[in-house]
Amino acid sequence: MQFLEIAEKTNAFLAEEFEIEISKITPEANLKDTLELDSLDYIDLVVVIESNFNFKVQPEDFVGIVNFHDFYEYVFARVNAKEPV
Repeated sequence: MQFLEIAEKTNAFLAEEFEIEISKITPEANLKDTLELDSLDYIDLVVVIESNFNFKVQPEDFVGIVNFHDFYEYVFARVNAKEPV
């Protein structure tokens, strides 16, 4: 899967899941602030990632993810690593 495909797919499901305008999701925007994430929302985010991209997410995976670009890079690396679920 290409990086741009992952970014577009990610933006679409995040906008729908967290009920925000897709225009607010930009590479440099802060993930937590933009999606207004609290601890329960992180669980929703993990479930959405796992169901859309078919890989398991660990809580420590979010260390270092600040903006959407970081998030896209994380998903891109995991999708293209071909790791088993």
